[in-house]
Amino acid sequence: MASPTKEELTSSSSSMLRWSYDIFLSFQGEDTRFGFTGYLYDALCSYGLNTFFDTNLERGEEISKELLKTIEMSMISIVVLSENYASSTWCLDELVKILECRKTGRIRKVYPIFYKVIPSEVRKKEGKFGIALDNHEKKFKDDMGKVKRWREALTEVANLSGHEYKNGEYESEFIKRIIEEISSIKPIHIKLPIAKYLVGVNYRMEAIESLLDMESNGVFMVGIHGLGGVGKTTISMAVYNRVVDRFEGSCFLENVREKSETDAGIIQLQETLLSKVLQSRIVKVNSVCEGITMIEERLCNKKVLLILDDVDQSKEIENLLGYCNWFALGSRVIVTTRDKHVLANLGRDAQIKIYEVPKLDPCEACVLFNTHAFGKNEPKQEYSNLAEHIISSADGLPLALKIMGSDLYNKSIDEWACASKKYKKIPHEKILDKLKISYFGLGEEEKDIFLDIACFFKGFYKDEVVNILDACELFPNLGIGKLIDKCLITIDEWGILCMHDLLQQMGREIVQRESKEFENRSRIWHYEDAYELLTENMV
Repeated sequence: MASPTKEELTSSSSSMLRWSYDIFLSFQGEDTRFGFTGYLYDALCSYGLNTFFDTNLERGEEISKELLKTIEMSMISIVVLSENYASSTWCLDELVKILECRKTGRIRKVYPIFYKVIPSEVRKKEGKFGIALDNHEKKFKDDMGKVKRWREALTEVANLSGHEYKNGEYESEFIKRIIEEISSIKPIHIKLPIAKYLVGVNYRMEAIESLLDMESNGVFMVGIHGLGGVGKTTISMAVYNRVVDRFEGSCFLENVREKSETDAGIIQLQETLLSKVLQSRIVKVNSVCEGITMIEERLCNKKVLLILDDVDQSKEIENLLGYCNWFALGSRVIVTTRDKHVLANLGRDAQIKIYEVPKLDPCEACVLFNTHAFGKNEPKQEYSNLAEHIISSADGLPLALKIMGSDLYNKSIDEWACASKKYKKIPHEKILDKLKISYFGLGEEEKDIFLDIACFFKGFYKDEVVNILDACELFPNLGIGKLIDKCLITIDEWGILCMHDLLQQMGREIVQRESKEFENRSRIWHYEDAYELLTENMV
């Protein structure tokens, strides 16, 4: 796979979105910048709408290419038609471009605001609008086609449905009505902040979109599973940002496993889900059962996009969306989990498709690490060998590559050499914390099996290991299956037990932290340690 360029990496986030802005504000600066339009902009932003507000106070005669592109990348345009709007050739060029985008479907809705002017004044070119256009005809007598386009654009926008502000009305109430109408045109979907460098995300995201089958009118669920730190959350956020505008309501629920540990946490998740989808600031839920009923009753007629991130048990999903049969046709649900068995249980009652997130390939791993460690695709020449060793120790795990790369950014070569030796023995503490979540979710026998494989049996045939562990009464056939479901081990085509290098390091580090004394540890795997323990009391 070819390495993405720096430009592709830095722009990958925005390129996933169909629109860069929810709202483009077109207005005459001298009339309303520091008054009505300024207040409207603040209100739109506080309501969660990503709004473009041109801060250029000294405009030239020609509208910039960048501004034209911004208009194309906006979902809705609000045109504030004030008394001096037509005097600005810049505003008129904006308006022509806005209406062109409306015709081609790039802009979903153009929303005129008649601020202290009446629609007929704009439509008939009366008052200051007529005077301004007459002046333009004199100035552009060699380009009357331009003035004709401006006239036609003013007529077209004046015939669109909008709002007329009248003297004596409170501007705050007027702005409130505008926002209420806009929210009915476009449900407010706030885009999620995602990682700066999205290496390898695009094709994984496309695979998930294919499973979502966005053109189908059914209700589908997609399960994303994989090892902790492999990028499930980042990928699901990128998918959310890309498709969210197709839905009436949406919600991305983070840390479902952690928050579902108490009834209070479950209620908080239910309240968040209801308030996000219904776009209501306050939704009060008094109990888990009440929350389940409210979700089923209030969301049953909505086409929604829901993402439940980091799910550990099927009960957590049932508390939030039943069996995916509560929502209107066209709805989509994405669940991320470390435990494939959770998705298998859901599959008994819902139509679910499963995507297992692969590790980064060597080329992707190099790019991700280098961008975090050096700010570019290629390492510094004198660091290249050390970088290769550190990248190898991460074994394609994005979390590890990001953490180690960021940790070594702007460090000396001696610090790099020391870190390289350390990482071969002990993973970075932040990586350990992430990986341990899966370990601590195991039962006692399963923990013992995991540690035995990490310390002794990685690379052994499964059948041999089962015989050994069976003699220890650890019920390995059941336990090994659980470890596979949680992505802690795999079995290759020859029946050999495999484990990610960082998971093996984590398991051994857990044992080493049991005690500083060899004799107090549950397992010894180094020959030198075993020899020292067995001979230390010999005369």
